[in-house]
Amino acid sequence: MRLVFASNNAHKLQEVQAIMPAGITVLSLHEVGFEQEIDETGTTLAENSKIKADTVCQWLKANGKWSDVDGVFADDTGLEIDALNGAPGVYTARWYKMEPTFEKKDGEAGTFSANRAKALWMLRDKTDRGAQFKTVVTLIKAKGEGADGRKDECLQVEGIVRGQISDAEYGNGGFGYDPVFIPEGYDKTFAELPAEVKNSISHRGRAMMKLVEVL
Repeated sequence: MRLVFASNNAHKLQEVQAIMPAGITVLSLHEVGFEQEIDETGTTLAENSKIKADTVCQWLKANGKWSDVDGVFADDTGLEIDALNGAPGVYTARWYKMEPTFEKKDGEAGTFSANRAKALWMLRDKTDRGAQFKTVVTLIKAKGEGADGRKDECLQVEGIVRGQISDAEYGNGGFGYDPVFIPEGYDKTFAELPAEVKNSISHRGRAMMKLVEVL
């Protein structure tokens, strides 16, 4: 089975490829020739996930490549902090840009760092540091045989992991908010845990396992 992962995030791609079982090949957008940016205009994780999957699906069809794959899937992930009424949620990836006091930084590493700094700053006087990561995955799967006769099936699954925001950054692994998120049942952040452990308990890992069940 060949599935296209509708994401330009190399870290996510690496995680997903590590999670998928043998027999399922995960293709990157670059491998299928899709190089454009996708506007995430949804107001929920589910909406953004579907927008990304549908955009790539329609592009594959328009370029005669839909019959070369078995489907396309996309994820959208949000960090929901209890004391902040679920923020940043759908704005997780660009959260720091919405706060005037935080310097606008360039590059992926700068964005990750600024987002983590904002999380720690926003919780500086909070005793409740509970939070959760939520991932919604949308799969658009081709059914039937033949490029013209196939019907599409669209479904969504989600994965959630509870935890808390640490008091500082710990660990050098992972990406994004991993150095400040301690998953429930552990005393280390995602960035301190081995990749195989993180993938087995993370929001994305749980969503992907559900996805595998319905493939």
